[in-house]
Amino acid sequence: MRDTPDEIEAVLRTTPVFRKLAPGDRATVARSASIRTYQKGETIFEQDTPGDAFYTIASGRVKIFKMLPTGKDMILEVFGPGDPLGAIAVYDSRPFPASAVALEDTVCVIIPRPTFFALLESHPSLVRGLLLGMTIRLVELTNRLAELSGSRIEPRFARLFLKLASDMGQAGRGGTFIPLMLSRQELADMTGTTIETAIRIMSRWGKQDIVRTEKDGFLVVDRGKLEDAAAE
Repeated sequence: MRDTPDEIEAVLRTTPVFRKLAPGDRATVARSASIRTYQKGETIFEQDTPGDAFYTIASGRVKIFKMLPTGKDMILEVFGPGDPLGAIAVYDSRPFPASAVALEDTVCVIIPRPTFFALLESHPSLVRGLLLGMTIRLVELTNRLAELSGSRIEPRFARLFLKLASDMGQAGRGGTFIPLMLSRQELADMTGTTIETAIRIMSRWGKQDIVRTEKDGFLVVDRGKLEDAAAE
């Protein structure tokens, strides 16, 4: 059963890219948009499929990854609430350049491509917000690709956990808790290494009380040692 415009508008009011719109404009978006919930592990869109809709995360976390010619996945980024998905592909009428999969139960606002363009033409504030978000992500992606091609593995792990701690960390449990479950394979895919190396680093960090793996995420116990490792 499709959500009603009132229910969709309620979600839009909590989503950063839409909540600054005037109430009437938000109601217009709500009449064309839809809301979909994706279960953990469910595919939102696949690499090389048509970019026919614009997605924005209302809640949850999504991993964006590319399939390399070797058949290995490379996770490019983890997106969270308020982040747009596939905006460049939709804007440029291209297939999605990467795949998106929910890392946890995730709610997305979905706007068909024609409606997306109509919104951009009539709402300059929406354009500015999207451009800012895409620019920030492009800079982050450029930095990550440079890092994956040049730095040692352990500093990559350290910088990854420092970024996750900054983006979503919560003080408590004797450190900074990161409420995100990532498998050892996903950690390897995010740092451009093998699962064996990921297992070895995380096991040693756990024993040294630098980063502990918990049942519902990770706990950065010794940020200082993590920062030292990142600087190597």
